[in-house]
Amino acid sequence: MSIVKRNNGSLLPANPRALFDDFFSRELFNWGNNNFSSTLTTLPSVNIRENEDNFQVELAAPGMEKQDFEITLEGNMLTISSSRKNQKEEKEDNYIRREFSYQAFRRSIELAENVVDNENIEARYENGVLKLTIPKSEKAKKQVPRMIEVQ
Repeated sequence: MSIVKRNNGSLLPANPRALFDDFFSRELFNWGNNNFSSTLTTLPSVNIRENEDNFQVELAAPGMEKQDFEITLEGNMLTISSSRKNQKEEKEDNYIRREFSYQAFRRSIELAENVVDNENIEARYENGVLKLTIPKSEKAKKQVPRMIEVQ
């Protein structure tokens, strides 16, 4: 018998039925995907980097178009959301085939207060990745240490 690691971090459950339930509640070919919300909808992965001058946010959202995104900054809460509908219809002599899909997500990131230069935030979408550059305000940038002379 081997030890099996589960998504919730525990090893084999005390109750073997929980392992059975876990097996059948997963997507068949996507066992390692931890990127589901509590409602089982997918959330795009987000990377956030900070350097001396700005924050850089990257959000993986392949298959979207730049007009599909809505980005808002309210106070210090940055919200990125998107919704997209696809409809396809084929008409033949004796049948009509209709297919549709709907994708939507909403991610919110709380930024530190009085750190962001609200007026100069930039966003671009390329190769399936939404990239935001959020400049820091002058107050938030690291200041060069000031030497104080001893008298």
